[in-house]
Amino acid sequence: MTTHRHLGGSPGLAAMAIVLMSFLVSCSYNHSESDLKTISMALKAQADDWDRAIISKNLDKIADNMSADFRHIGKTGDVSDKATFLREIISPDLIIHPYSVEEFDIRVYGDCALLSGRTKMTGMYEGKPFQSHYRYVDTYIRHKGKWVVCQVQITAIPESPAT
Repeated sequence: MTTHRHLGGSPGLAAMAIVLMSFLVSCSYNHSESDLKTISMALKAQADDWDRAIISKNLDKIADNMSADFRHIGKTGDVSDKATFLREIISPDLIIHPYSVEEFDIRVYGDCALLSGRTKMTGMYEGKPFQSHYRYVDTYIRHKGKWVVCQVQITAIPESPAT
């Protein structure tokens, strides 16, 4: 008769594994205030550089800031991958005017960071002016020691009627 042993068969080993996993997870979220400030400042600068690269249509800089499996969820719920996003953002049909971000916020969770804010974007598409007011969340991950954006989601903010 053959007996198969596994981690679940020993309560002591299972408990030790749970404690070890809990410790490893807690370490990944344990940044000092100084580390958080340094990470946040670097991510803010990186996000600002990405915005400038988008406005100037610098394909290499835009792409370098994105993960290979990047996803963009638009204000109408449409989803695009990295190749589609790059093709659309550098299209000669699209001109984006310089813009600023309001209510900017960064939350860091270990090797993941959420960058959010509110933007009023203006420009031209196919020769016609456009205006887009939205909130966004950019999800950054630290991959092989480098922060990259892996997902962007935007939510349209309806324009208020003039009173």
